[in-house]
Amino acid sequence: KFEKTFQPRKPSPSLIMMKGAIYTSFHSPITTSTTLPIPPIPPDGALIAIRATGVCRSDWHGWKGHDGDVRHFFQTHGPPFVPGHEASGVIVRLGSDLAAKQSSSSSSLRVGDRVAIPFILSCGTCRECLPPRNRPTICERQHQPGFTRWGTFAEYCAVSRAERNLREIPEGVSFVEAAALGCRFGTAFRAVLQQGRLLDVEERNGSGKEKEGRTHLFENREKYFSNYHGTIQKTVAVFGCGGLGLSCVAIASAFGAANIIAVDISPAALEKANELGATHTVQSPLLQPIPLWNDDNIAENNVYQQIMQFTEGMGVDLAIDAGGFEQTCLDALWTCRRGGTVVQVGLPSKTIAMPMARVAGREITVVGSHGFSSVEDDSGVSALDAILELVKCGKLEPAKLVDREVTLEEGVQALMDMDKGSPLGMVMITDFGPGVGAGAGADEITSRL
Repeated sequence: KFEKTFQPRKPSPSLIMMKGAIYTSFHSPITTSTTLPIPPIPPDGALIAIRATGVCRSDWHGWKGHDGDVRHFFQTHGPPFVPGHEASGVIVRLGSDLAAKQSSSSSSLRVGDRVAIPFILSCGTCRECLPPRNRPTICERQHQPGFTRWGTFAEYCAVSRAERNLREIPEGVSFVEAAALGCRFGTAFRAVLQQGRLLDVEERNGSGKEKEGRTHLFENREKYFSNYHGTIQKTVAVFGCGGLGLSCVAIASAFGAANIIAVDISPAALEKANELGATHTVQSPLLQPIPLWNDDNIAENNVYQQIMQFTEGMGVDLAIDAGGFEQTCLDALWTCRRGGTVVQVGLPSKTIAMPMARVAGREITVVGSHGFSSVEDDSGVSALDAILELVKCGKLEPAKLVDREVTLEEGVQALMDMDKGSPLGMVMITDFGPGVGAGAGADEITSRL
């Protein structure tokens, strides 16, 4: 899936430069530069003037060398590299193919459109994208800003496959809200509702009636939007309450999970989880070497004890590891009920030994979850379209997860500070300062690119 088409421009006096954040090797300090050339626009792509971009732990993983796509970028193209992958902005120029389509009024995109940028730019032609699989989140030839190509910690970002993947931001939805959807909130939507299948079997409001089979989220649009306030008699536990985990809590709450248990080492994170709809919280011990848990000694695990108490010894229906640490991963599995589901959505930085005998003996489903799709997938839903509509109608409020808006320099520091732990909520870069290309309009960019 490694991208071979992206070729960074070399600096040239004839080009408009931009301001952005870069690193030249893994672990090296991330710095800002005002002499970065605006990247080339693919024929099927668009150049986006970035208006908001989030600081995500996935960017930290890339900077640390944990991500294979970023490592491959350095091997293929060399430094520097621009991180960032959850963003929104304004189209300032279309690629040649889309520009031709626009002139014939056959393109859905226009210069000046406000757009949300998903971090998975699927191809639509590989075995995973095509029917009957319809799995664009695991596209074999996916492009990813901030991983396979320069990302969004810059004034401008060139994205490929724009018509397939970009979505116009509805009126009333801000750039910050749209950027929050670009990774963590959208990823949480897929983890909770699509991979975690929270809505699959419903026992609503004590009716005792169950609905078997996979529920399409739009089967009854009114039910799942602003006019629906039902309760799903399921217990969800979220392990790790950074931006991704808090997004999982918010989505589980918005869709009516009866019990939501938030687990984190930070009291402040747990307080925020309560604000977003958690019904119970568990403060986990500080991350430490993990004992070899088994059926004889698991009762000594503090997190296990409290969750068993909350669930009358049964365990949770849906356990979501949003932290990606060994401790959060194992706690999710050990606290999952018989026949329950564990969703691994946090990115572990190392291999974790799992008690697979417990998985087999209790028929626990363990499923991965990677990003989200901007086109209809195997669940029958385009996650990005669904979330934008949910935000527009007020059912989801991603702005509540934004802890602060910062400058590019402050965002860079926040990313490097993840060495010490994740920030509470989302940090959103909205101020790039006086860059060389700041304020350049579409006409000037068109004449000089």
